[in-house]
Formats: sequence, C-alpha cells, structure tokens
Amino acid sequence: MVPHLVTALNGPLLDLEKKILEATPAIERWFRLEWQEHTPPFYCSVDLRNAGFKLAPVDTNLFPGGFNNLAPEMLPLAVQAAMAAIEKYCPDARNLLVIPESQPRNAFYLQNIARMMQIFRQTGLNVRLGSLSPEIKVPTPVLLPDGQELLLEPLERSANGRRLVLNNFDPCTILLNNDLSAGIPAILEELNEQTLLPPVHAGWALRRKSNHFSAYDEVVKKFSKMVDIDPWMLNPYFMKVQGVDFHQGTGEDALAAAVDTVLAKIRKKYKEYGIKEKPFVIVKSDAGTYGMGVMTVHHSSEIRELNAKQRNKMAVVKDGMTVTDVIVQEGVYTFEQVHEAVAEPVVYMIDRYVVGGYYRFHQERGVDENLNAPGMQSMPLAFAQQHAVPDMRAKPGTAAPNRFYMYGVVARLALLAASLELERTDPDPEIY
Repeated sequence: MVPHLVTALNGPLLDLEKKILEATPAIERWFRLEWQEHTPPFYCSVDLRNAGFKLAPVDTNLFPGGFNNLAPEMLPLAVQAAMAAIEKYCPDARNLLVIPESQPRNAFYLQNIARMMQIFRQTGLNVRLGSLSPEIKVPTPVLLPDGQELLLEPLERSANGRRLVLNNFDPCTILLNNDLSAGIPAILEELNEQTLLPPVHAGWALRRKSNHFSAYDEVVKKFSKMVDIDPWMLNPYFMKVQGVDFHQGTGEDALAAAVDTVLAKIRKKYKEYGIKEKPFVIVKSDAGTYGMGVMTVHHSSEIRELNAKQRNKMAVVKDGMTVTDVIVQEGVYTFEQVHEAVAEPVVYMIDRYVVGGYYRFHQERGVDENLNAPGMQSMPLAFAQQHAVPDMRAKPGTAAPNRFYMYGVVARLALLAASLELERTDPDPEIY
C-alpha cells in the first residue's frame, strides 16, 4: 500500500521514531489537553519533508485544495471529522455555503471542491457554491472531467445587509476555500450573524508565514521537552526579512546576511549529527501560496547574482501581489520517492483529526527543490485504517503505520501552531 517507502530513517530519526512511539499515550493526552485550550482551524493541510535525519513541516495551508487526492477509503473518517467540526460552530446547521477560489476553469481544483461537497453532504448539510469571481453573474454550471457538474452561483447580501446568501439559500455557516491572496472583498466584511470558516484573517491578505513558524517554534519546544528530543529534528530554522524589492535590488544585503546566518546554524547542527549533506535554505514570500515566489539557495552570493527571470519570479506571487517581505527557511531535503521521482508527504486534517494525505511528487525536481510547482503529481498516502495505531513490535524505521503515525504527529504540531497563530492575529479576539 505504501509507494516505495524507500527513505532510510537513519541515525537521529530512527531514535526519534522510537521515542515518539514509546511516548504515544503521553503525546495523545498532551494533544487532547491542548485542544481544550485552543480551537483548531476548521481544516488544514501540512507539507512535510522527510530527510531521513529530520522530519519537518515546511508549509501549512489553511485553505487546503487537494481533497480529491485523498484515498476513497479515508472518506468516512473525513465525514466524521467534518461532523465534529460543524457541530462546534452551528450544531443545528442545515445549509453550508462554500466559497471556492475564483478560477472556474481549473479542473483539478474543482475536483477538490466536488470532493469537499461530497464530504459535507454526508454530514447532513445542503451545500451550494458561491463565487467571488466577477465573471459569475448568473448560476453557471461547470462540467468536470469525470462527468460531474458543479453549479457556481453569484453571492448576494441579505435584505438587512448583515448576511451572505444565494438565491433562496440562507446558510448559517460559510466555508472559505479561497485564500484571499488579492485582499478581503467587501462582500465578506461585517458578517455579524454568520460563522465564516476559516476567519478572514487566516487568508493571505493578513496572514504571514513568519507568524506561523514562530508559533510552531513554541509548540515544538514544549513537545520536544515532553518526548526528550532535540526540537531541531522537527523544526526548520527561519528568519524574516522585510523591505525586499527583487526588481530594484533593495534589501539584498539584509537578505544575504539572513541566508548566511541560517546556513551557519544548519552547518552547526549537521556537524553535531555527522550529516554529510550540503546545507541549503529556501527563500520564499512571507505571504503566499501555490508554490510561487520560492527559490533554493546554497550560498548568499546567489542572492546578488539573480538574473532578470529569477527576479521576476520572486517579485510577484498569486493574484499579482508584489513581494516585499520574505522568510529564509532552513531547507529540508526529501528522500521520499514515488515512481523514482522526488516526493513529499502532504497531510490533511479536518478539525483536530488527521483524515488522510497524499505524496506530492515531481519528475523534474531535485531533493532540495520546491515540489509544489507546475508538473507535480500526486498519489494518495495509504494511511490505511490503522494510521493512528502504530505497530509497537515493528523494527524501527520499517513499518508504514509507524511512519504515518509520525507524519500525523508532526502535522498536528503544525495544526496546533496554526491555532495559536490565528488566536494571536485575530483583530477581534473577544469574539474568537
């Protein structure tokens, strides 16, 4: 069931797997207590990288767009998790309005929406799609490659102006699957009578990766103390750099200095653990998605030697937004493989529950490169039904259930960090 589980969990990570498995009761209790204090995001996906000597999240998406990549066997689990999530916000919910990305012709993305609608209908909800796209002025059917049809409808405000509705459809809950990269549209503001999930400050108009990884830093320190491990095993170093203009070359000195600082910290850790790989960093926009505005850097001199094409690529991200703030993040190798292509696991969660995942793989990318790029493919992660039940008798590093359990633990650490991040950046904390 596991596609080429070839990554040798060598040295430190073998020890990490052993410690995590031994601490399973304590870990699950710790998560349970944390969720009594903090509300998990409604849903979330986490990109992990497994270097064999380190397992760390490199991105956390609060508007996941790949539910169609999950194995069908995981759907009952997703439905149960969705029921638990909806009950928190609107126990007697009948109608759910889903607001997708404004890209009515992206078939892969719309298959994700179709799968989400299938999950939420199974929870007992009427589900309809309201589009933010100015192109959608009347109900517009969209045919998917598998023969399904979705109906995109124009959004309206209610007569009193305080609710978001569709024609003859008044939902108590609104689910955003649009990351608001271009900003918060007026039609989503001041919805005082409905629950908007996730809240608008989770969107890239306001969200910053540096806030997320600062929160993750705290979470991992607490977790590592409990399990008695080096937090670095689960945590990529990072620094934030502001005021960068890739076209003008402004801020390059500060960016190069940050690259040097993070590379020096990685070298020190590699030396401590006898790791022979070459350290690298990923420079990426502090706000953004879809793998845009991302580059691999092995030496700070590369920052000053960017050509025009590279500068253009880094200067602008989704929806034409200009990059001014970046993070320099420790590069984590991925030695996973699918069909002899470099791969990384992506774990999906609804509420606090892991509901599956998939391997993202790319035939043209290397072990030190961003795989979330045109040409990527996916294969469902065989979380199997016992993904939460590790095999305690297996030899360390050999059992798929144990590998997936570790994936789930690290993904949930990122989920917990996201909940802290949302609490701290909430413009209206008293109504959170």
